[in-house]
Amino acid sequence: MAVEEKRLEEPIREDENSQDTNPEPVDLEAAEADDSVDSEAAETEAAADDGAADKKEKKKPFFGKDKKEKSNKLQEKVDELEDRVKRQMAEFDNFRKRSEKEKSAMFETGAKSVVEKILPVVDNFERGLAALSEEERKQPFAEGMSMIYKQLIAELEKLEVKPIAAVGCEFNPELHNAVMQVESEEYESGIIAQELQKGYTYRDSVVRHSMVAVVQ
Repeated sequence: MAVEEKRLEEPIREDENSQDTNPEPVDLEAAEADDSVDSEAAETEAAADDGAADKKEKKKPFFGKDKKEKSNKLQEKVDELEDRVKRQMAEFDNFRKRSEKEKSAMFETGAKSVVEKILPVVDNFERGLAALSEEERKQPFAEGMSMIYKQLIAELEKLEVKPIAAVGCEFNPELHNAVMQVESEEYESGIIAQELQKGYTYRDSVVRHSMVAVVQ
């Protein structure tokens, strides 16, 4: 009996050992759950990466727009400065032209004033020479006075000072100053018959009007 019990125990021990050596059964549901969790985590990470990429893509247009706005503002500032410079250049050019005109007008006024003061001297020369007789004109003194008079007239002509034509010309109120009316068989009515004082022009502007007598 004791021997049989031992024999019976030995197979039982072998069974226990065999049970210990056999691998434990795999839980398929748990494995599938783990796989689903892993896939969900991967999808979440991928979604997070996609969201980050979208944010970066959204930020790029924002910064590009800001840069474009700065560029537009800079261009507007440049255009404004260019317009201001052009306006100042135009104003300076107008100022230069106006200054030249004023300078020329002042020179003309000054020259006319000087010529007007010289004309009485010319008148005195003409009166003095006209009062000389034929014999006196041959005297050295008279010849010297005549030469000075001619030189003075020549210098006035170089300055574009010219006498106004009067006798035999039609009366022109812009050039002549009628101080009297006369009767004449030689000239028609409205024609200048006599010049009482010679008039002069300086560069086509009247310095002194001619004093004349006009035929009625």
